[in-house]
Amino acid sequence: MIYICKNNKIKYITQFPRKSVYPSTLPPLYLSTPMQISYNWLKNFVNITETPEEIGKYLTSIGLEVEGIEPFEQVKGGLRGIVIGEVITCEKHPNADKLSKTTVNIGAETLSPIVCGAPNVQAGQKVLVATVGATLYPMSGESFTIKKAKIRGEESEGMICAEDELGLGESHNGIMVLQTDLPNGSPAAQYFGFETDYIFTIGLTPNRTDAMSHLGVARDLAAKLNRAYKYVESPKITKTSDALNITVTVENALACPRYTGVTIAGVKVQDSPEWLQIRLKSLGLKPINNVVDITNFVLHEVGQPLHAFDADKIAGKQILVKNLPQDTPFVSLEGNTRKLSAHDLMICDGESKPMCIGGVFGGLESGVSGSTQNIFLESAYFLPSSIRKSKQYHNLHTDASFRFERGVSPASPLVALERAVSLILTIAGGQVSSEITDIYTTPILPAQVQMKWRNIDRLIGKTLDRFWVKGLLQRLEIQVSNETEAGFLATVPQYRVDVTREADVIEEIARHYGYDNLELSERLGTAYLAEFPQPDAHNLQFQISQLLAGSGFSEILTNSLTKPTYTEGMAQYPQENYVNILNRLSEELGVMRQSLLFSGLEVIAHNVNRKQKDLKLFEFGKVYQYKNPLTPEGGTQADSPFGGKGALSAYNERVQLSIFISGNQHAETWHSTAREADYFDLASAVQKVLQRMGFADLKSERVQTDTLSDAIVYKRGKQIIATVGVVQQSVLKKTHLKQAVWYAELEWETILKSYKQNFSFQEISKFPEVHRDLSLVLDNKVSFAQIRDLAYQKERKLLKSVNVFDVFQGESLGAGKKAYAVRFVLEDNTQTLTDQAIDQVMQKLMQSYEKDLGAVIRK
Repeated sequence: MIYICKNNKIKYITQFPRKSVYPSTLPPLYLSTPMQISYNWLKNFVNITETPEEIGKYLTSIGLEVEGIEPFEQVKGGLRGIVIGEVITCEKHPNADKLSKTTVNIGAETLSPIVCGAPNVQAGQKVLVATVGATLYPMSGESFTIKKAKIRGEESEGMICAEDELGLGESHNGIMVLQTDLPNGSPAAQYFGFETDYIFTIGLTPNRTDAMSHLGVARDLAAKLNRAYKYVESPKITKTSDALNITVTVENALACPRYTGVTIAGVKVQDSPEWLQIRLKSLGLKPINNVVDITNFVLHEVGQPLHAFDADKIAGKQILVKNLPQDTPFVSLEGNTRKLSAHDLMICDGESKPMCIGGVFGGLESGVSGSTQNIFLESAYFLPSSIRKSKQYHNLHTDASFRFERGVSPASPLVALERAVSLILTIAGGQVSSEITDIYTTPILPAQVQMKWRNIDRLIGKTLDRFWVKGLLQRLEIQVSNETEAGFLATVPQYRVDVTREADVIEEIARHYGYDNLELSERLGTAYLAEFPQPDAHNLQFQISQLLAGSGFSEILTNSLTKPTYTEGMAQYPQENYVNILNRLSEELGVMRQSLLFSGLEVIAHNVNRKQKDLKLFEFGKVYQYKNPLTPEGGTQADSPFGGKGALSAYNERVQLSIFISGNQHAETWHSTAREADYFDLASAVQKVLQRMGFADLKSERVQTDTLSDAIVYKRGKQIIATVGVVQQSVLKKTHLKQAVWYAELEWETILKSYKQNFSFQEISKFPEVHRDLSLVLDNKVSFAQIRDLAYQKERKLLKSVNVFDVFQGESLGAGKKAYAVRFVLEDNTQTLTDQAIDQVMQKLMQSYEKDLGAVIRK
C-alpha cells in the first residue's frame, strides 16, 4: 500500500483491461519521429529536377515536415579542393635526398613547385592534387588545411596525395597514380564517381505509416508534382530445386495474419558492394554483410521489415510462429538473456526453441554470420498491438518494431520478399531452393469509403474542380467507382492504414491542394453562434487547491483501490455497489473505492504513527459505484470489470473533494495555548470553498450516517452539495486511529455544473447600518439555521445579516432549553433608518420567533 505523507504527492495509476480491436493499426499518440530520407534515393523513383531545398518545401506542404537537410559525403569533405593534375617535371630536392621537386599542371594553371616525399612520383603521371585552401581528412589523425609553405628551403604550392591522406584507404606506400582520360583540373569526386547526397530529416507523425520508406515518400511526392513514379518490379521468385524445404506453422494467426518466406541455398556471405554500403551509410546505418544489408536496404526502400535466418540452424527444418510461456529465456542478438512475456510472438524452430521476437529483435544463435551458406528469408505482417506490447516490455526500439507497431501494408510482405530475393541472388549468389510460403488465411481487405461532394466542399471550405479531385485521387492510388452526382465510392490502398473515414480522404485532397491555397471566403460565416466557453474545470480545481493550501492544508493523492471490508455492514456503501477489479493486485485491493474517506484515514493513520498528529489534508479524487448489481442476463459483477455483463451504462464514477482536519488547529506558542480542531474549523474551510465557487444561501440539515456523527448536509434544492461531520469511532478503529477526525465531502462535479462566471456589483451604501441584539430561549431541537431562515423570510428588504454570538445552556433555563444571543444587522440603501422603522422590524421578528419557534424573548 502506498501512503501519502504530509506535503508529498504520489499518484497510483490503474487501467481497466481493454479489448483489442483487429486489425489494430495506430499506436497511442506520440510526438513526431525523425525519419531519414535520401535525396538521391528518391531520384530513383521520381524524375526530380528541383533542388533539395525545393523538394523539402514540397514535402512539408503535403504534411511530411522537413526538419532539416544535411549533405552526405562518401568521404569526409567530399574531396573538395582535390583535382586531377599531371606531373610535368620531377627532379630531386636540392636540400633533401628523399624529397622531390615537381611542377604539376591542374588545367587552368601549373603549380610550381610542389614538394613531394613519395618514392613513386614521376613525370607524366596523372595524380590527385590538393590545392591551397583544401582541407584533408586523413584516415588517422586530425584534419589539416593545405597552405603555401617552404619545405627545406623550397616553396610548395600544394600537395600530391596518397589514398590514406584523402581518407580513401589505408595505404601510404606512395601517391595515387591514376589511369584516366579526364582533363587536368577535373574534380577528384568526378573521377571516383562520388556525388553529394542530401538527407532530409522528416518529422513523421504516427498516422503516416505509408511514408516510412523511400518508396512511400516518393509516391506522395509524385502525386504532389503530378509526375509518374517508377518502382523496378522484381521478377517472380522461381525455385531452382527443392533441396531446402522448411515448413511453417502459424499458431497465433491473430498476432500474425500473414507470414511469407523462402529458402536460398549456396549464398556467399561477405561485404556488400560499395553502392549498397553507401546507401545504408547515408541513413546512418552500419553495413554488416551483404545478406543483412539487403534486408535493411529493402526495409528503407519499401518500408517492409525482413529477417534472414541461418537455415542450417533451424532445428527440424520447421518454423513455428507462436507464444511461449512467461519467463522463457531467450538470448537476443546482442548477447543478453531476456525473459519472455507470454504476450511475445516468437519465431521458433521445430523444437519450439525461440529464434526471434517476431517483428522486434533477432536471436543470437539463428542469425546470419560469415559461415552461413543457406538462409531462410522471412517477410511477415504482424498485428501492431502485439509488436507494441513486446517492444515496451523489453524496451527494444528497432527499425522493424518502429514500422510494425504503426502498421505496415498487409500487401507488402510478398513484394518485399521478391525484391530481397532478387538482390540476394545478384549480390550473394545462391539459388531458390523451396516454394514460397505465404500463409494468409484471412486476407485484410482495402478500406472502402463512401464520399459525398457536398462534404468535400464543406470541410475544405471551397468547391474544387471535380476532374482535378478525381485525378489527384488516382495519383494517390485511391480508386474512384460508383460515381453519381452526389458522390462516389473511394477504395483506399492497403498501405494507407490511416485513411478509413470520409474525413481522412478529404484531408488527403486538402493537403495536396495546399492549405495555403485555401483562401477565406468573402462571405465567411458560421451556421451557429458558439456559446461562451465553459469555465475550465482544471483551472477551477487548481484555484481551490491554492485556496486550501493557503489555509494550511496539504494535498494528498491516494489509491483508488481499497478494501471492501471497510464498509461491511454499512447501508451507505452496499457491497454490491463496488466495482470489482480483474487481475487484482491483492484481495485487499480488490475493488474501486465508493468514498474518499477511508483512503484519507489511511494517510492520517500513517502520519499519526510517525508522530505527525496535527493534520489538515484535502484530496480531489474519483469515487466509483455500480448502480445496478443485477445484470440484464442475470450475471454477477465478476462477469465484467465494470460490474457485470452489459453493465457499462450503470457504472458511475465522479470526482469528489474531501477535506480532513485532525489534531490541533494550531500548535502551542508563547502567547497562546494549543487548541484542538473542531467542527467550526472544518465548516469554515468548506464555506470558503463554497463561497469561492459562488454558492450562497444553501439549506442545511442535521443527519446521521454510517460514517459520520452529528453530520450537517448542505443542499441546493434536493441536490447534496457537501456533507460535514466527525468520523464515528467505529470507523476510526478500522484504520487503528484513536484521535478525532473531522471530515467533509464535497460533490465537486455537482459544484462545477452549478458554477457560473457571473459577477454582480453594488455600490457601497452611504447610510449607516444598525445593530440590534436579541436573547432567545428555545428548545434544544431548534437550530440557529431555523432562526436565520425565519428572519430572512419575514424581513427581506432591511435585514442584511444574522449572526449568533453566544449560546448558553444551564439549569436556570429549564430542562431541554438553551439560549441564543443573536445579532441582527439592518440597513436601508436609500435613507437613514429611523427608530420607528427599526422597532417595526424587530417587533415583527420577535412575534415570529414566539409564534413559530416557541421562543421566550429575554428582555
